[in-house]
Amino acid sequence: MKKILLLGGSAQQIIAIKTAKKHGFYTVLCDFLPDNPGQHEADKFYLVSTTDKEAVLEVATKENVDGILAYASDPAAPTAAYVAEKLGLPTNPYKSVETLCNKDKFRAFLKENGFNAPVSKGYSDNDVDTSLFSLPVIVKPVDSSGSKGATVLRDWSNLQKACDFAFSYSRSHRIIVEEYIEKKHKYLIGGDIFVYDGKVILWGLLNCHRDINVNPLVPVGKSYPLLLDEQDKAEVQKTLQNMINRLGICFGSVNVELVVDKFGKVWPIDVGPRAGGNMIPDLLGLIFGVDVVEMAVLTAMGETIENKVHKGIPYYATHNLHTNKNGVYKTIKFSKELEKRIIKKYLYKNTGDKIEYFDNAAKALGIIFMKFDNKLEMDNILNDVNSLYKVVIE
Repeated sequence: MKKILLLGGSAQQIIAIKTAKKHGFYTVLCDFLPDNPGQHEADKFYLVSTTDKEAVLEVATKENVDGILAYASDPAAPTAAYVAEKLGLPTNPYKSVETLCNKDKFRAFLKENGFNAPVSKGYSDNDVDTSLFSLPVIVKPVDSSGSKGATVLRDWSNLQKACDFAFSYSRSHRIIVEEYIEKKHKYLIGGDIFVYDGKVILWGLLNCHRDINVNPLVPVGKSYPLLLDEQDKAEVQKTLQNMINRLGICFGSVNVELVVDKFGKVWPIDVGPRAGGNMIPDLLGLIFGVDVVEMAVLTAMGETIENKVHKGIPYYATHNLHTNKNGVYKTIKFSKELEKRIIKKYLYKNTGDKIEYFDNAAKALGIIFMKFDNKLEMDNILNDVNSLYKVVIE
C-alpha cells in the first residue's frame, strides 16, 4: 500500500486525508496541535510541527512515504517541497516554493523576471524609510496569508501601529511595505489555478469580495464568473502561465491574487503554492466539474490525472459568515430571500462558543455556497448579503 504524508490536520484539511484514503493510500499526518481533528481520520498521526523541516523529514523517512502534500497550507508548503526533494519524491522546486511563500523573495522574483511589481522593501524593525514610497502603501507580514496583519495606509500617521500589527502575525518577525496598486475593476481577482505537466489546466479565477465595514482587506467570499473583459483576462492568464514557467512549477494548486490597473497592466499581489482557503476547491468543483482535492492528492503521489475541466457554469458564489462584534455565539438566522439561494451551508461554531470581530479570515463563523439564476440576482444578493442574515450573540 502506498503511503502519503499530509501536513496539517485542520477541519479544512480533513478532505485531503479522506480523499487519499478513498484512493487506497495509507495516510500519515503531521500537526503541532494535539487537538487537531485530522488525527481521527488519518491512519497514523505524529505530533510534529509542519514547519519543522528536519522533524518532518525524519517522519517521512521512518514511514518510507511515497508522496507528501501540504494541502491548503502556506507555512507547510516549503516543508513539503524540502522533504520531497531530499527523498526524491514528486515535488515542485523547493527554491520556487520558498519564493512564493515569502513576500520579500516573491517581490524580488517579480522584479528580476520582468513582471510588474510595486515599490517595496522588507524590514525587521519599525524603522521604515517613508521617502522610498508614494502613498497609499500596504504594510503586511512577509509570511502570512488571508490578509492577516495587513494594513493599508493613505497617510503615515499610523505607520508604527501598522508595523506592530504586521509583526504580530509574522513567524519570522519580518514585514514588507509596498505601494498599493489601485485596480480598475470592482473586485480583486483571486481563486486557484491548477498546474499539470507545467501547464495551467484549470483557470479558477474568481471575484474576491470584501466587507469594508469590518476590514477591507479580508476576503468575505468569492463569485463566478470573473468580471473582467476578455483582453484583461487574457493578460492575466498569460502572466500566470509565464510565472509558472519561470518558477518551474510542475503540478498542483496555486492560489492567486492579482489586479489590473487603469493602464491594463497586470500586477500579481500574492501567489501561493497551495489550494486556497475558504473552500475555494469546493466552489471550483461546482463550477468546473472537477475534484481539485483529488487532483492535488494524485499529483503529489506521482499519479496521472484526467484533464476533464468543463466550461465554467455561472452563477455561483460563497460568503464567509462573520460578525462585527465580540461575544458568545448562539445561532445564525437567515432570511427567506437568502435561504432559497443557499445550496450548501457549513457552520464552524456551536452555541456557547466565543466569537470575535472579523478582522482576519480565521475568525469566520462558517461559509455558505449560493447558486443564482442570473448576474442581476447574484449582484443584488451579494451587495446586500450582510443584511440578509443575523448573528445572534448571547
